[in-house]
Amino acid sequence: MVTLRPADGPVSMLRRLTRDAAYVLPGLPIAIFGFSLLVSLFALSLATSVLWIGALLLPATLILASGFAELSRRRLRVWGAAPAPVRYRPRTAGVAGLVRLIGDPRRWLDLVFEAVIALPVRLATFAVALIWIVGAPAELTYFLWSLLVPGERGLIALLEVVQPALVPVGDLARYAVDSGAHFLLGVVLLVTLPMVLRGLAVFDAALATSLLGSGGRGRPRPPEPGEVDDPEGAGDVDADDGHGGRRSAAAVEEAQASFSAAAWSWIGTSFSAVVLLAVGWPLTSVLYEVPAAIAMVLVLLHCAALLLTLRHAWAGLAVGLLASAAMMSATASAGVVVWPWPVTTMITQSAVLLVAALTRRWFCAAGGWAAGALLTAGTMLAVAPELPVGSVSTSTVFVAVSAAVVVLGILTHQWILDAGRLEVSERTSAQQTRRRRELEERNRIARELHDVVAHSMSVVSVQASTAPYRLPSLDEEARGEFAEIARSSRRALSEMRMLLGILRGEDDAPTGPAPGVEEIGELVESTRASGATIAVRGVEELPEIPSAVGIAAYRLVQEALSNALRHAPGARIDVAASVDNGDGGAAGRSLRIEVSNTAPGGDAAASPGAGMGLHGIRERVGAVGGSVEAGPSDDGGFAVRASLPLEQE
Repeated sequence: MVTLRPADGPVSMLRRLTRDAAYVLPGLPIAIFGFSLLVSLFALSLATSVLWIGALLLPATLILASGFAELSRRRLRVWGAAPAPVRYRPRTAGVAGLVRLIGDPRRWLDLVFEAVIALPVRLATFAVALIWIVGAPAELTYFLWSLLVPGERGLIALLEVVQPALVPVGDLARYAVDSGAHFLLGVVLLVTLPMVLRGLAVFDAALATSLLGSGGRGRPRPPEPGEVDDPEGAGDVDADDGHGGRRSAAAVEEAQASFSAAAWSWIGTSFSAVVLLAVGWPLTSVLYEVPAAIAMVLVLLHCAALLLTLRHAWAGLAVGLLASAAMMSATASAGVVVWPWPVTTMITQSAVLLVAALTRRWFCAAGGWAAGALLTAGTMLAVAPELPVGSVSTSTVFVAVSAAVVVLGILTHQWILDAGRLEVSERTSAQQTRRRRELEERNRIARELHDVVAHSMSVVSVQASTAPYRLPSLDEEARGEFAEIARSSRRALSEMRMLLGILRGEDDAPTGPAPGVEEIGELVESTRASGATIAVRGVEELPEIPSAVGIAAYRLVQEALSNALRHAPGARIDVAASVDNGDGGAAGRSLRIEVSNTAPGGDAAASPGAGMGLHGIRERVGAVGGSVEAGPSDDGGFAVRASLPLEQE
């Protein structure tokens, strides 16, 4: 239920009133235009289907219906609702692709909504809104314009028929009573206008959101003041294959073409309820001599039970039995052969049981059928031995037909469940197959890395380690170079073994101490061995850093140094680290890392995979909630600056 809060100011209330009116009032002209156009095209496509022209005209009608549906969704977003995003089956080129649209249930649902449902709903909401919008000022100014209307005043004429004693004496008294009553009515209409328009807008939006969405839960209400709403981005959802992989856009659209079973259920049930109401009301009133008002209430209650069962099965079954019992009592004195179950009542109750059987567990519909059978038997015993002719046959027909309906509904429901389980099983099997293929591909990559790269790195490590023994003439500087090469190769081999374990999906993948900020100094020293000039500030003074942040900082410096060596040969490199305390609280502390280099001493050769290192840095830093800035510096060099929060949320 939508209510206006007392805290809302007049400006906010006026803005909300304007938005609701702007949503409700244009709905009828759009619905009339869409109804006339879509129904005409649909009828023409059926009429020309024999000539095969309809095979082309019907897809065009469905496309047009989807266009009207998208207009309705845009109106919902402008009003503030967020319908669940929908996807249509992909359309291919050519006539075959156009005809293929006929098999898209999402487009048929759009056609049903825009050509059948939208017009009566928006006609009712428009009429009620117009009554309140026009009636409020008309009633408030009645004391002026009523003087120009000839004849007896409406309220006075009504009082003369209903209660003549209340009619005042004298023209002035009659004018005062009549004008005062209309003025009070105008005040009531004016005060309730915001609530009425809000209720009409919410009702229309809730119906459109549930039927025009993909079956997900949209939000059929406007945002309150201050509430953030991003309706345009509601549908921007990436599709995951369940194992971190991404599927192609065509596969996503094909797999997620919206088939809203819930929407179709509501449409079918609502249509059945309206038809049963239109048929049952006059038949009950004429054949069983039930007063029209009572017949309308009873039939309306029974048809409402049909809709209620779709959402709350036990409550719907209870209301259906109550309406059936009331109908038996109202038609008992008619002396008609078809009793205690009039045909329309029998059909409606069977429909209630069918909805319960299709939407709930079997015992729900079976319980409703048993309660109906007991009601029938109790009614027969209550009027015995003065049973009307044909009552036993009618009761037997109801019990048998309703039992068949329940059995059919239960079997259909079970078939739907089995089909769903089979689909889930097939999808799971496909995912397992895809997972197995991924593992096979990863194992193949791991083998290639092991056989080629790891072997070559092992050779480099062995050669560098044995060089001082194989070449006794090496001086101390050359021995130090070979020792640094051996150390770097052993570190690379260790990390490659961990990578190979991850690629192979091993549960017992080799692990080891992860590098952190403590190893940045050693990293810089090993990089200096290549001849680069590197200055370090603040690394030794850093406090204890969380492990995840330390690993990210180490990898950032490692990649930044590697980039500087590749792209700026001969440049001077500066590595700086510090802790920023922010506003003084623990939550604002962050680790600042900066790696910069001056302009290169010469032109650097092009390096394959340029840009991948910076991308990896951003991913690592982003994983711990940090941020990275990288770009040219004022002196012609390059700088990488990062901020990594020390307090992880």
